[in-house]
Amino acid sequence: MINDSELRARYNDNTRGVYFIGTTPPKSDTPLEQVDTIADKLLQRVSDIDFDGLIVYDIQDENSRTNKPRPFPFKSTHDPRHYSALLNKKSSRPVITYKSVTQSNAATFNQWADDAWDQYGVRDIVLVGSPSKNNQVSLPLAEAYHTLVHNKNDFFIGGVTIAERHASKGNEHQRLIEKHLQGCNFFISQAIYDSQATIDLLTRYAIECKQQGLKPQRIILTFSPCGSVKTLEFIEWLGVSVPEATSLRILNAEKPLFESIRICHNSLKQILDAVLPYNLPLGLNIESLTNRKEEIDGSILLYKLLRSTMDNYLAKFELNNLIK
Repeated sequence: MINDSELRARYNDNTRGVYFIGTTPPKSDTPLEQVDTIADKLLQRVSDIDFDGLIVYDIQDENSRTNKPRPFPFKSTHDPRHYSALLNKKSSRPVITYKSVTQSNAATFNQWADDAWDQYGVRDIVLVGSPSKNNQVSLPLAEAYHTLVHNKNDFFIGGVTIAERHASKGNEHQRLIEKHLQGCNFFISQAIYDSQATIDLLTRYAIECKQQGLKPQRIILTFSPCGSVKTLEFIEWLGVSVPEATSLRILNAEKPLFESIRICHNSLKQILDAVLPYNLPLGLNIESLTNRKEEIDGSILLYKLLRSTMDNYLAKFELNNLIK
């Protein structure tokens, strides 16, 4: 079990991965005592696995993302800061809290940050901008980073990286460098179902950092199991690239959930084979995108499989470096 300062130190150790469980706060109409019970159930599910911390998302409607209808109706949630504080207290592990900043201004966001630190014990924050250029943005992401960096409290700041953006625009590696210069110390990817897009991004990022004499920041790779047509539709609605052959493999499998786990496992191995020689610090975040018990249980199985795989790869890579 590690605390927040130990987690920060671990981020600087390229020979180790960092490992997280991703979750969302309960719906806003859930009574507080039931929120407490939901937190207990989550931690009970993960009680037999070794993880470094949890990630709590800030769920927004995001109906501007696409013209397609949302597969699952949007429902607001409890304040992510409250749920983060609850999980931190119950697990004694660091919790990374997402914050969508598009509807804030600098003053209200700064107050949000002060309250996050003082009232909820939040220390690690990932800032999220608008999912669409068409949205009216009150607080640009760069200004939000500036505000948080200059806040009186010493937040550990992260950002989001999206391989699909790199596939379409070819500049996501530059965005990562810009965000680091603005204050980001780590990045968390969108869910991965297209391993080649992630390999392209990470390779370009590693090479660009080397050319500029910069230390690459840790990239936490997110994976999520998929056990139904509806979940797959939601994954694609979120903007995750799912190659046609991958969709067909999952939907036509006798057990779609376990086929998706096999695909995620194979994707991680492909990514590690391609990018470990660049000495990029990596990590894992495993999430369930639905509250279906089968998929939640599948995410725990996926975590065990992917963590052991990354640990083994990193150990072999370190051994090879020592032998040379």
